[in-house]
Amino acid sequence: MGKGGEKGGESGEPEAQLRFYTWEEIQKHNLRTDKWLVIERKVYNITKWANRHPGGHRVISHCAGEDATDAFQAFHINPTLVRKFLKPLLIGELAPGEPSQDRDKNSQLVEDFRTLRKTAEDMNLFRANPLFFSLYLAHILAMEVLAWLMVSYFGTGWITTLILACILTTSQAQAGWLQHDFGHLSVFKKSSWNHIVHKFVIGHLKGASANWWNHRHFQHHAKPNIFKKDPDVNMLHVFVLGDTQPVEYGKKKLKYLPYNHQHEYFFLIFPPLLIPVYFQIQIISTMIRRRFWAVSETFPLASRGLDGSSETSPEERGRTVGRDCVFLFLESHWFVWVTQMNHIPMEIDSEKHRDWLSSQMAATCNIEQSFFNDWFTGHLNFQIEH
Repeated sequence: MGKGGEKGGESGEPEAQLRFYTWEEIQKHNLRTDKWLVIERKVYNITKWANRHPGGHRVISHCAGEDATDAFQAFHINPTLVRKFLKPLLIGELAPGEPSQDRDKNSQLVEDFRTLRKTAEDMNLFRANPLFFSLYLAHILAMEVLAWLMVSYFGTGWITTLILACILTTSQAQAGWLQHDFGHLSVFKKSSWNHIVHKFVIGHLKGASANWWNHRHFQHHAKPNIFKKDPDVNMLHVFVLGDTQPVEYGKKKLKYLPYNHQHEYFFLIFPPLLIPVYFQIQIISTMIRRRFWAVSETFPLASRGLDGSSETSPEERGRTVGRDCVFLFLESHWFVWVTQMNHIPMEIDSEKHRDWLSSQMAATCNIEQSFFNDWFTGHLNFQIEH
């Protein structure tokens, strides 16, 4: 292979020379201990740096051995700023005779998509309306205040508790959709402002971890509906999804559960238990494993338990716990039906190394637009555009 005249390397080593690489060689570096990727024809060695990646090591590792140009553009609102972190990782470029896309991807489709994206950016279609998001946040806070006033005025009787559960279910579900937009850094031009509001909404309004959400959700968008890469289709052997996994389990005679009845026990396990049980375990375990001990992560979780601290009698505390269980149960149903209707009906399979546009289109669909659907789904009925 030919050598270039620039210098670079894994840690900015002064003697490392840039080289030209073929796709055949780059694709070999997709191991846990050896990861390369390509962005705009430049080759980067991310092996050691992946664990320091702000979005999590997994999402960037999922692109190892591939062209990550479109994923890089999709996840970074200021690519110019982020490129300074790439400079020490630069080890070479694609050889002049190599195509820009790997694994026989449709180069014309890739270029057409990038042109479409540039056109949308020039038309300011990605520019958010601050007034809209301010009103969205205001209607969530109004429901939270209403719930607090009801407790103050009517006490914690069972009727009041049930009404409160419905109000809090709605506010929590809507807060979940709102934090999603801030988590994607799609509201403010500055990433820092998006991060601040994101941590407030998901942390102080929902009592969850912003880092946990980022590390999980970015993987979903990077590799939607792909086994072992999209955590949203990791069903822990409880369900089998798509067309290929049931066949695979059948051939291997894996019978963790009676999968021929999963359409029946789905309603007893997935919608009611996802948020109250699985997500809570995930949040705590991820914080311990990834050492997310910053005050911005731990205080919201602790403050969530202060909601019922003013109750003194066992009966009042019982109602508070019951209220929280009911609204988490209801919110979990709301969340599951909205998020899964876009993805579960679509293709769910192993990695096929498609181009960015094809992988997104194969894994999601839109839902009919209406004022209610827009509000109820937090505009996730526009999943293809999202």
